[in-house]
Amino acid sequence: MKQVVQNYKSGELALLDVPVPGCKPGGVLVRSAYSLISTGTELMKVSEAGMSMVGKARSRPDQVAKVMQSVATNGVPATYRKVMGKLDSYTPLGYSLCGVVEEVGAGVDDVKAGDLVACAGNEHALHAELNWVPKNLYAPVPDGLAPRHAAFGTVGSIALQGVRQGESRLGEVALVIGLGLIGQLVVQLLTASGVRVVGVDPDPVRCELAERLGAAACGDPASAAVEATVAELTGGHGVDQVYLAAGGGSNEPVELAARLCRDRGRVVDIGKCRLDLPWNAYYEKELDVRFSRSYGPGRYDPEYELEGRDYPIGYVRWTERRNLACFLDLLARGSVDVEPLVSHIADFDDAVETYRSLKDGELKAVAVLFRYPEQAGHAAAPVVAVPAVAVPTASRKPSPVRAARTPVRLAFVGAGNYATSMLLPHLARRDGVELATVVTTTALSAANAQRKFGFAGATTDLDAVLGDKSVDAVFVVTRHSSHAELTRRALLAGKSVFVEKPLALTEDELAGVLAAVEESGNDRLQVGFNRRFAPLLQEAKKQFGARTGPASLRYLVNAGRLQHGSWYLRQGTEGSRFAGEGGHFIDTASWLLEADPVSVYAVAASGNKDLQVVLRYPDGSTATISYVTTGAPGFPKETLDVLADGKVLRLDDFVRASVHGPGKWVSSRLPKARDKGQSAQLAAFVKAVRTGGPMPVPLESLAATTAATLAVRAGLAGGAPVTLAGAR
Repeated sequence: MKQVVQNYKSGELALLDVPVPGCKPGGVLVRSAYSLISTGTELMKVSEAGMSMVGKARSRPDQVAKVMQSVATNGVPATYRKVMGKLDSYTPLGYSLCGVVEEVGAGVDDVKAGDLVACAGNEHALHAELNWVPKNLYAPVPDGLAPRHAAFGTVGSIALQGVRQGESRLGEVALVIGLGLIGQLVVQLLTASGVRVVGVDPDPVRCELAERLGAAACGDPASAAVEATVAELTGGHGVDQVYLAAGGGSNEPVELAARLCRDRGRVVDIGKCRLDLPWNAYYEKELDVRFSRSYGPGRYDPEYELEGRDYPIGYVRWTERRNLACFLDLLARGSVDVEPLVSHIADFDDAVETYRSLKDGELKAVAVLFRYPEQAGHAAAPVVAVPAVAVPTASRKPSPVRAARTPVRLAFVGAGNYATSMLLPHLARRDGVELATVVTTTALSAANAQRKFGFAGATTDLDAVLGDKSVDAVFVVTRHSSHAELTRRALLAGKSVFVEKPLALTEDELAGVLAAVEESGNDRLQVGFNRRFAPLLQEAKKQFGARTGPASLRYLVNAGRLQHGSWYLRQGTEGSRFAGEGGHFIDTASWLLEADPVSVYAVAASGNKDLQVVLRYPDGSTATISYVTTGAPGFPKETLDVLADGKVLRLDDFVRASVHGPGKWVSSRLPKARDKGQSAQLAAFVKAVRTGGPMPVPLESLAATTAATLAVRAGLAGGAPVTLAGAR
């Protein structure tokens, strides 16, 4: 299928051929009929992409701060790869469309194939021939409403949410600053509510349009006529609300708002304009400044948008989806008219030229629609998630030895940040490796990975990849909740499997993986516990030497706070943060102590976020892992000490290591990079796949580390040590 994309590094716009997205549970696959270009938001993004790197940095200081924090935590090389990987990738455009339901995912019962729906979301309602849209981000189109009008649904919801934030009442007077697409819709919504509207915009054509659509009067912001009109309509008191629907770097909109608003009036920011509030003016009138967040309640909440968890109507009357449905109803009843806003309808094949014309100013438009060709074809087969099966732990059969093959052909399931910044760069340049296929449920991530790393193919059909006998190994680099099931399926298909941590989120999932090993006789499994492969830590262990007595290991993990919106916060589906990351540190401790733990004791300092985990080993050794989220962000993330036999091993965040004892060894103070072992681990895995030799880490150790990680949750709940199964 075709999709409009942009490279944020180069500014290139393209109409790209990408795989059809899979129809996941909880949503629908929609074939686009019309999609709307947001001439404000999208053109701002297009303009930013054309800036120099310095210009990009100046326009997004929030992102610069994140980059600097990443440098402090991960080092310059890793951060550079991650940032360049993001910049030099195709990103999607679009967030408002209307289309026909082509396929219905499991758990959806309010629409059927063939229904017309309006769709929202900058990850789901893209300028593409097909989109997967989750349940709370689409709404059925009322009978009789034209698809090109329904395509305004998302932008209309933004305007509607802004009006709701203003709490307008019948008979009031409002000022709308900025009469672009959003401003024109705000004018109509206020007028339909019985509010008299004054509009402001330097473009006389837009002013005239707003007056035709119901505004009492409109004019240039510098015109004395605007202030005179406001004085006349309000008896000199000023408007009740001001809606900022303008963009740009000027501070004039907020200054004009203060001048024309009444005492204790409301100023609502809908667009993205400069907000240097003149303190005296806003203080003296005690103005109420409010922000309108996109389409309404639910926006940026992954449980609402992606998992379909609605808010009770008694507590949240107007959610994203209810706003979308409400605006469609207003359109269907003729309370809002979007036809006069349509400046141009372009065929989707002309998308790149249309953007160029808008950016260069050749096409003057309030609203532009893409019209998609009618197609009777069907989407590619979706990826269907199979429920995990609860089975008992079992011993495995001897593993079959695969015939050596050069090159080793690899398939990736998932192509997110970690895969593209920490795994694929090492594999793409490795001799004897062929990247065969990348599988994702979203179209663009597969296309980006194929373009950047040279995959021979990209698809959303996992079954086809698992059935491809030429694929030697499968990398599972998806969300945590899918790791165990995808690993189980790949093992049963006879593939060697590299799965990022965690291997499993529950005991039943772990049992399911081990049962697949027994059933298939295939034990070719590696989990992404890379720290034991770090060259600096391996050298430190060698310098420490053999151990005769029990050891005491201390591991401080300064994990830091999660950013708002991180999917690590979705504990209901993705497990706790420690369940996802803790295996790294348990595996490292077990490798250093050369045994698997026999018991786990865990205590939580604050709401299970700051943890102390104590592991006991067969020879009496102990490992204490302090997993802390409340530390200083500038402090190193990982520090580790091992004490035994009159010796001390010290690791400082994979930058410096030392061993103190009868002699002293200290590593270089100026390492080339913070190497946490990814490259060495991948080399060991590829070698094992090619030669048929043992996997880099024994299956028993992988299972023991996973079981110990899962035991932390049980230990927190029970308040007592948890003895691990099989421990002697």
